[in-house]
Amino acid sequence: MRGSVILEHALLQVRSGQSAEFEAALAKARPLIAASPGFRRLELRPSCQNANIYLLLVHWDDISSHQDGFRKSERYGQWRKLLHGFYDPMPEVTYFEEAITS
Repeated sequence: MRGSVILEHALLQVRSGQSAEFEAALAKARPLIAASPGFRRLELRPSCQNANIYLLLVHWDDISSHQDGFRKSERYGQWRKLLHGFYDPMPEVTYFEEAITS
């Protein structure tokens, strides 16, 4: 991999009418992921066109910090209980390297 920062990307489709509850649940869940080794920061960006769609961007030291660290921790079980009931369908996670600039 080129860089030292990995960007996790997930497009979250929240069930209709549950955006406010989802945002409140994410505020409760944020400390769970933030406590993970290798975590750098999390961004949640609401769609300009659809109140039920969010872009989740999480910056990690490496993919393993997310997959082997956070996802295999007890904190992930709590994260899942707080948030996964809002998604329809479940989001797909993709990882990206640092930006290539010219």
